[in-house]
Amino acid sequence: MSLSDPETIENSVNESRRCVLGVLAGLGIGSTVLHRAIAAQTRQGATITIETIKQAEWIAGLELSDEERATTAATVARAVHGYDELRQVALDNSVPPAIAFDPTPGQRPSPQGERGTVKLSESNAAPKPKTEEDLAFLPVTELAALVRSRQVTSLELTKLYLARLKRFDPLLKCVVTLTEELAIQQAKRADREIAAGQYRGPLHGIPWGAKDLISHPGYPTTWGAKPFEKQTIDTKATVAQRLEDAGAVLVAKLTLGALAMGDKWFGGMTRNPWNPKEGSSGSSAGPASATAAGLVGFSIGSETRGSIVSPSRRCGTTGLRPTFGRVSRHGCMTLSWSMDKLGPITRSVEDCALVFGAIHGHDGLDPSAVDRPFDWPGRRNLSTLRIGYFENGTPIDQRADLKTLRDLGVKLKPIELPSDPPAGPVGVILTTEAAAVFDELTRKGITEGLNSWPRIFRAAQFVPAVEYLRANRVRTLLMRKMAELFHDIDAYVNGDDLGLTNLTGHPTVILPDGLTQRGGVEVTTSITFTGQLNDETNLLSLAHAYQQATGHHLRRPPVEKWLQAEGEK
Repeated sequence: MSLSDPETIENSVNESRRCVLGVLAGLGIGSTVLHRAIAAQTRQGATITIETIKQAEWIAGLELSDEERATTAATVARAVHGYDELRQVALDNSVPPAIAFDPTPGQRPSPQGERGTVKLSESNAAPKPKTEEDLAFLPVTELAALVRSRQVTSLELTKLYLARLKRFDPLLKCVVTLTEELAIQQAKRADREIAAGQYRGPLHGIPWGAKDLISHPGYPTTWGAKPFEKQTIDTKATVAQRLEDAGAVLVAKLTLGALAMGDKWFGGMTRNPWNPKEGSSGSSAGPASATAAGLVGFSIGSETRGSIVSPSRRCGTTGLRPTFGRVSRHGCMTLSWSMDKLGPITRSVEDCALVFGAIHGHDGLDPSAVDRPFDWPGRRNLSTLRIGYFENGTPIDQRADLKTLRDLGVKLKPIELPSDPPAGPVGVILTTEAAAVFDELTRKGITEGLNSWPRIFRAAQFVPAVEYLRANRVRTLLMRKMAELFHDIDAYVNGDDLGLTNLTGHPTVILPDGLTQRGGVEVTTSITFTGQLNDETNLLSLAHAYQQATGHHLRRPPVEKWLQAEGEK
């Protein structure tokens, strides 16, 4: 559902393409791509002949005899007719293939409705801050206590965030659409319910922002792309419905790079609140930027290959990419059926836990969504956790992150991520699925405002079905290798694993871990923890303990300074 780095994806496409053609040449297969090449010619009115087949052979890496070309021509003619019939069938973005990826094959599903229990780890009761800015930057845990005690009304908080969204959006370009009318209605309702003693939980009355691939009736869902700027979808995404059921208040549809790539969308480039001269990364560009700048209480982003982790790293937010299948994607733009994931972007790990507790679970609408227990706070003693780390020649005592973990009592164990088979070429799964999802754009020649997608879509049209399935078989081997790794550990820290774990479906949480200088400007650094499949409880418990020990999430970007500097130009 989202990609962080266009250059990385393009390199992956090229690498996958070379791999595919090499395998085709060696094994003598590739009839699917051969058919597609011939189909392109016949749509222009050409007749399928021996010469037609000969001209298309180079694409499939084949060299046929004249007799084989003759029999192939007859077979392909029949196949092309079938392709044309299938292309007449309208396929909306919401229609999935009749297969679903399962990161835990063979694992018995939990009984429907077994979701676990989620509550605040402590009261978090504190007096109302003296300034609106201090209030705006509070984590959900503290906002919830203020709203529940009625020191702050939901309407007051909603108006504050709407005002900040309007004020800072010209600097950050993080908003696609304000949902002001809906937000005011939801906030007033929350205040009435809370006053009547009908408290729904820690998200009740808390304003949030949705990445603009999450549909909501009455408002555009643009996917960040010029061709879809006016698109409305009369569906309320499951994640939006569940947050509404929890009493949260939707204040804005936030930006994403076009079709979930990077931070460039039809309104410009979304900016990093720590340094607006640079982009916020993506594709959950707006959610990370707005959350970091104190413009929403929390937000929902999505990730296919880095799009929660990357902008959270750039903007200094805390983000959770859950296990594949933990959160329903119904009502959200599809990029890759077998890799898309939704997750919270917040100002603290416990905020992630509270939001995740509201949105996870089976809904009967997304075939990949499952019920698994999630409990917060976690009950496991940290001293029983086994945490993997990567040796780099520096002693543990000289590595601040590892020293902090050791001081927390966890058991540290050196590990290596699996490298055989390689994960890089398996990325052809993502690009092939994305090309199939947006096949109509390619066939109609629509390229404006789509970033690097048109080139990627065109290249992926030439991936044979055999090679797509081969990549999925190799994916199974990667899943088995990761399962072996997790026999001996509960989580690991700072893995260079975006390509690998987005294929295997493992959850990752990212959080701020200090400040550094980049380009003469102070910006955030980060730390990541990757956990076992469906074990968000222990993963977030570990990350929460680390965050409480370090306190780096309490730092704020100097957005007021940047806004004043912009006004002085």
